[in-house]
Amino acid sequence: MMERHARIGVIGGSGLYAMEGLRAIEEVRMRTPFGDPSDAIMLGELSGVPVAFLPRHGRGHRLTPTEVPSRANMYALKTLGVEWVISVSAVGSLREDYAPLDLVVPDQLFDRTKSRPNSFFEGGVVAHVGFAEPFCPHLSGLLWETMRGLGDVRVHNGGTLLVIEGPLFSTKAESRIYRQWGCDLIGMTALPEAKLAREAELHYATIACVTDYDVWHESAEHVTVEMVVANLTRNVANAQRILREVVARIPEAGTTLTCGCGSALANALMTDRALISMPLREKYGLLLGKYLAE
Repeated sequence: MMERHARIGVIGGSGLYAMEGLRAIEEVRMRTPFGDPSDAIMLGELSGVPVAFLPRHGRGHRLTPTEVPSRANMYALKTLGVEWVISVSAVGSLREDYAPLDLVVPDQLFDRTKSRPNSFFEGGVVAHVGFAEPFCPHLSGLLWETMRGLGDVRVHNGGTLLVIEGPLFSTKAESRIYRQWGCDLIGMTALPEAKLAREAELHYATIACVTDYDVWHESAEHVTVEMVVANLTRNVANAQRILREVVARIPEAGTTLTCGCGSALANALMTDRALISMPLREKYGLLLGKYLAE
């Protein structure tokens, strides 16, 4: 039985339901204070590095974007010792030069979701965590360095990813307005995932796989499930290549970093610690334990 521990987590989006090359796989089913994760977490080694893999929509794609239990997913990964989370997501493009089959490392998010819990903290605990830079710059940099070395894939560094509720695709009017707002990509799952990763003090970044031009592009076919799936098959293969290389570049435990992800809660807790009950301390021990010890 392999050790149930991994410092690196991979969350696979649409089309990525299994992790190619993951060795010595053990499935771990978990329960958290926020419910069950999307599926069993698969623990193994990728390029000799312990990795925890979780299919965001569940194997067989059973969960809508709104139904994805992001709080449970992040909590479960942190329970397993994960510190670094790489998300792989299918996205639409809102600009001409980010074409289908391109890969992007976005650096900003715009939230248009409306029906999802977007914080761990509730019921007597309040924390306001900084989110000006929603993706870990260090991990994003590692992804970019790896991606641009592929050679045979068009890649882009930076861009604003707008996240809609789904599961329906955009209207033409919405798509045109999102472009006017200056957004570059559109997807359905990066939020609240990125917010929860920050609250859990995890380094989080995304490989955005462009599958379509949404519905704004008059000369292109409007986005359909068939189009997304066809382009995803090719995108996922490239994402797998990136993952195999980038996991070996993750810094060793204890490495001093300047991103601040690992201490995001240090000055975020607003609630008087004396008023935090024992049940709440137990519920949030994994996230707040080091700040409640004094």
